Amino acid sequence: MTDTKPKKLSRQMGILALTATGVCSMLGASINVVPFMIQRNVPGIGPYVLPAFAFAAIPALFAALAYGILGSAMPRAGGSYIYASRGLNPYLGFVASFSQWFGLSIVIGVIAYVTVPFVRDVTLALGWQGISNSLEIGWIRVSIALALIWSFVAINIKGIKSYERILLPMMFLMFALGGIVIVAGLIYDSSDFLTALQEKTGNTFEPIKRITFDWRIFLSAAALLFSSFIGFDSIAQAGGEAKNPTKALPTAILLAIFGVGLFYFLFAASVYHIVPWSFVAQEALEKDISAPGLLSYVLPSGLGIAILVGAAIALINDLPAMLLSVSRLMFAWAKDGIFPKAVSRIHPKNHTPHIALLVAGGMASIGVLGSHFAGDFFLGIDIMVTSMMINFLLMCITLVSIHSMNPNIANGISVIKNRNWQLCIGWLGIISLTAFLIIHTYKDLTVSASAWYFHSTPIWLIVMALASGIFGYNWGRLKKNKTDIATRFLKLPEE
Repeated sequence: MTDTKPKKLSRQMGILALTATGVCSMLGASINVVPFMIQRNVPGIGPYVLPAFAFAAIPALFAALAYGILGSAMPRAGGSYIYASRGLNPYLGFVASFSQWFGLSIVIGVIAYVTVPFVRDVTLALGWQGISNSLEIGWIRVSIALALIWSFVAINIKGIKSYERILLPMMFLMFALGGIVIVAGLIYDSSDFLTALQEKTGNTFEPIKRITFDWRIFLSAAALLFSSFIGFDSIAQAGGEAKNPTKALPTAILLAIFGVGLFYFLFAASVYHIVPWSFVAQEALEKDISAPGLLSYVLPSGLGIAILVGAAIALINDLPAMLLSVSRLMFAWAKDGIFPKAVSRIHPKNHTPHIALLVAGGMASIGVLGSHFAGDFFLGIDIMVTSMMINFLLMCITLVSIHSMNPNIANGISVIKNRNWQLCIGWLGIISLTAFLIIHTYKDLTVSASAWYFHSTPIWLIVMALASGIFGYNWGRLKKNKTDIATRFLKLPEE
């Protein structure tokens, strides 16, 4: 007898797998590259990187709390889209999630592209000069980046168990190897670094002791470092596959943001304790730098290689978690009829949205090519930051509005039930995220660039115009086919 029962996503992800999804989406380029390359992208930040990072955590925390509260009432795939479309407005829900989807899709490609130089550095440290040289060749670098993306697309399609078998061991190994940096910060200091620098290169370096603090520079850096906290939202997108989701989703979101935030801060603090910030700034102006490269001067070669391997794993580990996230957004759109219905198809055996994953792989591949031809991966990060600030802002607005817009769903909130606390979190998130968005947009529009399309803001606006067109077309089609579309969007989609 043929099984005619409709296929649906399977709830197989526990708190550990959900937390790992958030952790692995957050740790990667953010920890190994951004805190050091920021010396080039935001000149003059100097010794204030760590305070800027701590300041950047404020709006991220409010956004995480908003996600956790909304997730407890709406545990479905495509979290941010479902939250805003049911608690605010269907159009704004689509804009919020399309912004998120676009930013993350591009960054998946950026991360895959940036991973190759880390692999190159590992081979160079091992003395494999020929392989190292070949990884400098453009078409080889692009090919490897694309191979990474499509390998993880295949793993995701195979199912949640396959996904967990890859993600969890890599996460624990990533923390263990990254922990070497934190321990090194307790053993070495800047004097050890300067001595090692002179012994290995014959050059001396005189660190700059003081620099004038500038609030404009500080706030610009904080807005960019906000990207370090982006990723916990991927947990919400897996809401349709979480066990006991009303408790598991908020718990995993908070575990991810606090765990990663602490690890990130200790990691960056250790590097800056060993390497003078003025040396980091000088190196960043001349070439792309990373934590492993900076510490290679002072650490024994074996530990240096271990840190490089850890950095490569951290970057690679971003890919399966982020692919899961963006594919579930598309799946949720398609289920609601805002995207082609084929994208909502579920693999008959693996219970995964395989068409959505294939489309996600295609978008990420565009990100690889864009990184290659743009020649600066920070453009992709800037686009992601703009996109995610908009997304998080709309989540906080949803938290404020949901009781008036959709009281039935609001009554299902099981985390921080007190309405006054909800309003406090929502409004503080709105205020802080709006301020960060203004700062980030101003910096983007005023920075010098060789062409308009190297600014993230106009690209984001073009994408939003495209999103509006897609929504308008499909909303018009739904109104013709559905007699009471407004009522439909006040209910959660069927599982």
